[in-house]
Amino acid sequence: MTIFPLDHSFTRWDELLALILAAFASMNGRIDPPSSALTLTAESLAEKARAEIGHAAVDEGKLVGCLFLRPEADCLYVGKLAVLPEVQGKGLGKRLLAIAEETAVRLGLPALRLETRIELTDNHAVFAACGFSRTAEKAHPGFARTTFVEMRKTLVPLIEVV
Repeated sequence: MTIFPLDHSFTRWDELLALILAAFASMNGRIDPPSSALTLTAESLAEKARAEIGHAAVDEGKLVGCLFLRPEADCLYVGKLAVLPEVQGKGLGKRLLAIAEETAVRLGLPALRLETRIELTDNHAVFAACGFSRTAEKAHPGFARTTFVEMRKTLVPLIEVV
């Protein structure tokens, strides 16, 4: 399996969209409001890759995972972390999060931040096992109840040994 940055040479946007939709399909009917993944298009993914730092994973020619990273003032936001259902549980998500950590350290950002829906308690547990802590409960616009949680992971900067 190979993980590579999404750059100007990447053209498989339709396949990347299908990957994200497949990875997020289990949320359909479980979360409210529905996932923003449902509003993505191949064109909006290409724009997202230009505006953010995207990575994709390929195994035997097939796209199997991705994530998008967006630098913020005090952290690196991890978004659209997606792994095909048949590949989940095999460590790809952890490998993608490791790339997020490496990117944050390289950019001098001290933490990772992500958001996950309040209903997806299994995701909360997975991210907690990866070192993330719940830092906030928030609501989407128009909702009076909590709809998502924010989680952060503080990173230890790499120290050069001289």
